[in-house]
Amino acid sequence: MPAPDLAAIRGIIFDLDGTLYVSDPFAATIQETAAGYIAALKGISGHEAGALMAATRSRLAEVYDITPTLSAVCTELGGSIRELHAIFEARLRPESYLVRDERVIALLERLARRFELALFTNNNRALAARITGYLGLDGFFRQTFAIDDRWLAKPDDTLLDHVLGRLGLSPAEALFVGDRYDVDLRLPEQRGCPVYLSQSIEQLLRLEDLLQ
Repeated sequence: MPAPDLAAIRGIIFDLDGTLYVSDPFAATIQETAAGYIAALKGISGHEAGALMAATRSRLAEVYDITPTLSAVCTELGGSIRELHAIFEARLRPESYLVRDERVIALLERLARRFELALFTNNNRALAARITGYLGLDGFFRQTFAIDDRWLAKPDDTLLDHVLGRLGLSPAEALFVGDRYDVDLRLPEQRGCPVYLSQSIEQLLRLEDLLQ
């Protein structure tokens, strides 16, 4: 695939969790909460559910040659994305883990002057709003695309078409930024979108240099 023309970019579509903030303790809490859901569903212990989810994740990765999402793992085990996210919304307390980073706020403020910014997350809309609000990031995104819009998780062709269509961007005009290549970036890149892998705040902050 030819190198993307960065000068053509009109919009930047950010993932949220692990991209605009990084918190290993909060990520672990999300996994533990999902394991509790599967444990209750299967009538097994939380430890057994965690092991079952890890084995299912490995099997799906081998079959499909991509890193499966938490939604895919839970669905494979007979769970419901709606039920899982209802539990997330009720039980997760991101405010206990997250720390506002003024550097990220300043970055988005500068980028918003030049580009249309959007959020595209496998989180639910209510929890995403709490996270972005707590981090001081909620005023920068013209549109948010969340899992409960259609109860579909990234990666998905129809979701990608929906995002590009709503934003009015061609693939060449839409830069996708995320921390998981298989989930956030592989499909957009295959479609012809420029992509940027960011797995730390330091990597995220270097995005601006790339776009100069």
